[in-house]
Amino acid sequence: MGLGLAGDLGWRGIECLLAEKGDGAVFQPKMDFVGVRTMESCRRWGIVGQVEEAGYNRDYPQDCAWVTGLNGYELGRERFPSPREEAPPVQSPQKRERCPQDFFDPVLARFARSFPHVTLRYDTELVGLEERADGVSAKVVDQRTGSRETIEAAYVVGCDGGASTVRQQLDIGMSGSPVLTYTTNVVFRREGLERLHDKAPGYRFIFIGPEGTWATLVAINGGDRWRFSLVGDETRRTYSEDEIRKAIVRAVGRDFDFDILSVMPWVRRQLVADRYGTQRVFIAGDAAHLTSPTGGFGMNTGIQDSVDLGWKLEACLRAWGGTQLLASYETERRPVGIRNVTEATGNLKRMLAPRARHPAAEIFQPGPEADRARLAFGRDYTQMMRREWYTLGIHLGYSYEGSPIIVPDGTSALPDEVSTYAQTSRPGARAPHLWLSEGKSTLDLYGRGFVLLRLGAKPPAADRILEAARRRGVPLSVADIDHEEAAGVYERRLVLVRPDGHSAWRGDSQPQDALGLIDTVRGAGAK
Repeated sequence: MGLGLAGDLGWRGIECLLAEKGDGAVFQPKMDFVGVRTMESCRRWGIVGQVEEAGYNRDYPQDCAWVTGLNGYELGRERFPSPREEAPPVQSPQKRERCPQDFFDPVLARFARSFPHVTLRYDTELVGLEERADGVSAKVVDQRTGSRETIEAAYVVGCDGGASTVRQQLDIGMSGSPVLTYTTNVVFRREGLERLHDKAPGYRFIFIGPEGTWATLVAINGGDRWRFSLVGDETRRTYSEDEIRKAIVRAVGRDFDFDILSVMPWVRRQLVADRYGTQRVFIAGDAAHLTSPTGGFGMNTGIQDSVDLGWKLEACLRAWGGTQLLASYETERRPVGIRNVTEATGNLKRMLAPRARHPAAEIFQPGPEADRARLAFGRDYTQMMRREWYTLGIHLGYSYEGSPIIVPDGTSALPDEVSTYAQTSRPGARAPHLWLSEGKSTLDLYGRGFVLLRLGAKPPAADRILEAARRRGVPLSVADIDHEEAAGVYERRLVLVRPDGHSAWRGDSQPQDALGLIDTVRGAGAK
């Protein structure tokens, strides 16, 4: 999240410094799924090609399968194309990508470093904060030399993980479930693992035994690196290397040689911070919300935290943002955090459902009766798990209901769906994607400032809105779109889109009080 925010601020021309306690190396990739909305941000930043070429085997099938063992019985499978073959959904110019953290972080770091006004300082630990009305003093320690330093900043954002120092400094609690499972991740190397079993290749295998769901295996790079997870339960325990090796051999179903690269015990949680910050200090990413990885929502939610903060920090630093603008960060993003961690926990419960009602013993036995039992079990489990595999609504369908910088138009909110997503220009929602010409999406219009879309062959006047923006110093450009499909999808003849690509206001003619509109969307409206 910190690299994403540093890159976004750099892209916006804002000077910033990222202080990272570690050296930046990633030994245990915590994520490997870059969602479609995050890829839309990467498109804006111009780094889509770098994500695609980061190192994941783009020809590797992305199937998810549930098995008794890789040399046991396959109970069901959801088939997905390889990253190279998968096409974007009709609602976006981008598609999801497979790019594990140890590939994705370097892409973001190179992007952030490409701006001379962005400084990345590794081995630098934050140890204290002092917030004042006019700024923040951050006390840091160089981990290599032990030297101490105080850095003065206008704002501080804690993207410092689940044990966030910034969150603790602000005395912000977290609500939810502190322990869902104690899980142990094991990254191991074995080239040609697919040749050791008879199952079709897949990105993720879920292992189901007589005790229920007990482990998963993920193709981290689509090649020789694998992440094996002993899912665990609410009981904390430590596994010896011998136990880990025996568990991996059990999952594969035969003895074989492999190299264990790293072992990481961790706690699966469902927690959201009670507050997202103060006037000048904020938290984002895992510091603000901790989620089960089931669904791949964690990093992607955090990147959108950064995108929401990025343009608002720019606005305040350039003096056109109002006094309520940064306060809207919590109003907008905290409900999304609650929504997403709740959905992820639901996915976990569905994955672990065989524990509650142990599978019938015959599914582990040979014979026609067992075949029928496996078919019935697999059919039910496959249907249940589809909610986790198809989540376009989660990634694109969130809307900033009740935000003080959104001007509602009186229309009813669309249903918050998980698997499906209907585009709308309703205020608060992500502005719809349409292809305007070869390779150019409506989304390519958004990012630098506000954009006022005027739709139709004879678009309405916008002079009052433009003058109001000029008076307040708000960056605003006009895009005239004479496009029949766009007119239908955008639903109104005038749509005001924020720098983060969310609709802020819409109408068929400009309002009489255009200055009031501009003040509202820049965070200077009436309290």
